[in-house]
Amino acid sequence: VLEGIDGCGKTSQINFLFKWLPTSGLLTNTSKLIVTREPGGTSLGASLRELLLHPPNEISPEPLAELLLYAADRAQHVSQVIQPALDQGHWVISDRFSGSTLAYQGYGRNLNLDLIRQLESIATVGLTPDVTLWLDLPVIISLSRRGKIANDRIEAEGEEFLSKVSKGFSLISKEENWVRINAHNTLANVSHDIKNQLMMCFRQKG
Repeated sequence: VLEGIDGCGKTSQINFLFKWLPTSGLLTNTSKLIVTREPGGTSLGASLRELLLHPPNEISPEPLAELLLYAADRAQHVSQVIQPALDQGHWVISDRFSGSTLAYQGYGRNLNLDLIRQLESIATVGLTPDVTLWLDLPVIISLSRRGKIANDRIEAEGEEFLSKVSKGFSLISKEENWVRINAHNTLANVSHDIKNQLMMCFRQKG
């Protein structure tokens, strides 16, 4: 899983991993590489993503409703995409997972963290990532990178909200032993760091 605030470079690094992992020697000959995302990794999830990120103003979900919609997206995602792929011995790269919900809805929206973890347990049926890469980027750099790119509903919350989310990611990373990657670096250097971390991690597991 790749986590981080908007603008941290997840999309670029997922593209790198999609090209590099099949040549890395880590995958078996029968393993496929599945790339997915949250929200929106399934057909149902795509509809939920649109509702969450681009709803008409008059029906924007309240924080608790927002949390439940993310949980619904994750339950469908795990059941329909992630678990079946893992059961077949394939590798899965996900752009965001349950860590984002803790960071955005827990620390950003100030919703109860225990409630979020309970919903996570239900939605994931206990499934946890083998490795979570946290692309750590200062908020001010995130905002400058995005520039004049149109914001979705979450991105439009502004700097104060994003700062709370960023602090949340930092705390969660320490609690759950994520791999921190310095995302305030060149694209090539970030890719190099990710490559080295994955080689160390999965060679040890192997």
